[in-house]
Amino acid sequence: MQINNFDQWLDTLSSAMDQAKAMGMNENEITKSATQLGNFLATNIEPDIPENRLLKNLWTEGDEKERQALASMLVKMLKNH
Repeated sequence: MQINNFDQWLDTLSSAMDQAKAMGMNENEITKSATQLGNFLATNIEPDIPENRLLKNLWTEGDEKERQALASMLVKMLKNH
């Protein structure tokens, strides 16, 4: 899937989060999964838009606790999206 802008990226993540909730995952499980996904993306995927470049840079510079906090903030942001 080609992501062309940040709103499209948010829509994609929001849809994935809705599916996770429908499967019975709670917010803590979603945040843990978001942290694992963030680790995978930072290691394996080259960001395709400037906002994702910023997120990758923040992720790379952060320690594990900061990465978990960033994942938690993204999950909260998606709840309001």
